[in-house]
Amino acid sequence: MKTILSTLLLLIAAAFARAQDKTADLIIHSVKVMDIQTGKIRKDRAIVIQDEKILAVIPNKKVKDYTTSGLIDGGNRFAMPGLWDMHVHFGGDNIVEENKNLLPLYLAHGVTTVRDCAGDISDKVIEWRDAINEGSLNGPTIFTSGPKLEGINSIWPGDLEIGSSSELFQALDSLETLKVDFVKITDNTLRPQLYLEALKEVRKRGWEITGHSPGALTLQEVMDAGLSGVEHIYYAWRAGVKDEESLAKSIEKGEIRGRAVNEYILENFDTAAAMRTYREMARKGVAVTPTLNSSHTVVFLDQNDHKNDPYLQYIGKGLQRTYEWRVNRAAQDDAAAIAKRHEVFEKSASILPLLQKAGVKIMAGTDAGYLNSFNFPGIGIHQELALLVHYGLTPLEALQASVINSPDFLHKNNYGKIASGKKADIVLLNANPLKDIQNTQRIHAVIAKGIHYDRTALDQMLEAVKLKAAETK
Repeated sequence: MKTILSTLLLLIAAAFARAQDKTADLIIHSVKVMDIQTGKIRKDRAIVIQDEKILAVIPNKKVKDYTTSGLIDGGNRFAMPGLWDMHVHFGGDNIVEENKNLLPLYLAHGVTTVRDCAGDISDKVIEWRDAINEGSLNGPTIFTSGPKLEGINSIWPGDLEIGSSSELFQALDSLETLKVDFVKITDNTLRPQLYLEALKEVRKRGWEITGHSPGALTLQEVMDAGLSGVEHIYYAWRAGVKDEESLAKSIEKGEIRGRAVNEYILENFDTAAAMRTYREMARKGVAVTPTLNSSHTVVFLDQNDHKNDPYLQYIGKGLQRTYEWRVNRAAQDDAAAIAKRHEVFEKSASILPLLQKAGVKIMAGTDAGYLNSFNFPGIGIHQELALLVHYGLTPLEALQASVINSPDFLHKNNYGKIASGKKADIVLLNANPLKDIQNTQRIHAVIAKGIHYDRTALDQMLEAVKLKAAETK
């Protein structure tokens, strides 16, 4: 009898303990949970959050089983994973604070994660990354390349300039010390063979490596050497010509350069050849970040000079001055050159459906930040998503490019879905973005690292950014 009684008491105690365990920091009830992988929507759900993670997604009727001091009525709105911007920049060693002021601008627009693709203040970006992870700084989760790899006498400030194998190894050792999240490489002055060596060595050390593809090499060559991702759709477009090897040799010999390369691509792009290359990209898992918004903004400055853009109020004066070089360069184009840059953009953007059809992983990134004229942090990702849809993706595919493909590229399996065990990074929308991609801008609330920011808090964030930007000189 004593044994039976003891067993019953143990069972009761265990049941009581389980009931006591059902506590949560935050519960958002009455939401429609969107699965961006499938496009399915589950209605009348509650999201249970504890310690920056999603504890459970439950029917509304089970909310009573939990104890929480943070019960939020979702108002039957749409809940989706937080947005990722996979190509941003911070830079300008004399405007560090202006760059730091951009961080809440991302959160206020539902961007809970960014991938920093190099600049000249990498030490500060890494400092911010770590502070955000520790909870002492308000901003999106940052994954950063640190300074990027380039050749000697690069035009870009802050690069790790390499001219030999030994300098390559030293550069990579320094990136290991910085604990970067991936590696970025560009081809302004970097010799083609050293570029290929860098790809192989980076992959050997366990990083993903992404960047620009040199004109003197075929995309097949750089993929074989280990390039993980192509930044900017232009390079994928160039790889779609009938004989890319012939083009690469002509570029290497200096027989064709500058805008003449664009003319060559316009005349020799071949859909069948392009699809062969894009299928190979998909087979090798090479991703593309189109960054349409950056190119579109500059290409069409003749139609919209952005001088009265309301988003300028959030950008410091120093950052605004970095916009001038692209604006001034575009202003030198005559009518024929303007028409040609329009054509090049339209043709390059038109390959999006081909990449999607081939199975290439497309990632949503803006190129927002310093230097890139009127490409504004935060709102930029919404403009990028709209452009992805305009040029051929479905709203679901565009959203996948941000919240599914992006964390997948960085092997971050705890993002991208509103489900138990995933990061509590969530955007609550007033309307369904699968019906109209513009609805990603109709943000009611943002949850970042388990912290809930309602519309009032988001507006206060924006106001604080605006006030700090107004104080800059």
